[in-house]
Amino acid sequence: MNLFRRRPRLPAEARPPLDPAERVVAWCPVSPAESGVLVATNHGIWLPGSAQRLGWHEIHKVAWSGRELRIIPAVVESVREGYTVLADGPAVTFLLLEPGEVPDQVRTRVTRSVAYTTHHPLPEGAVRVVGRRISGRNGLSWAVRYDLGTPVEHDEVITATDELVGAARETVAPPL
Repeated sequence: MNLFRRRPRLPAEARPPLDPAERVVAWCPVSPAESGVLVATNHGIWLPGSAQRLGWHEIHKVAWSGRELRIIPAVVESVREGYTVLADGPAVTFLLLEPGEVPDQVRTRVTRSVAYTTHHPLPEGAVRVVGRRISGRNGLSWAVRYDLGTPVEHDEVITATDELVGAARETVAPPL
């Protein structure tokens, strides 16, 4: 076994339309039944058959079973002053017979995108406040994810959430 063996280059026909500052960090084929490749870049992951990249900050959860990579993307439910309200999107799962460094790169980059996270009880329900880094941008993108059953449109919940996000922003970047 050669420890220094390099993985072959990504075939040109499988290369997604990368941004000028975007570079491939890992890639692997998915199972023949799914066809295509997963391409991890410094900005996000290109899923087989997708014309758009899923940014690292747009992934809520990722799990690697040793054979399957499961990705749960974030879906924007609404946009409020200074933050977005997110929910779990439908999970996508890929069987990776030759995963290479893709699972490690995905986990590392999703985790690294999280700069701030806290969970808070609300008058009704609870909310997670998250500040995430977006590759190629300065500052943090702020979002919240409500626990199941939280009445997200109640005025007291919105007011409390606004205050929590404001406090989080000040904690990360206190005013001058």
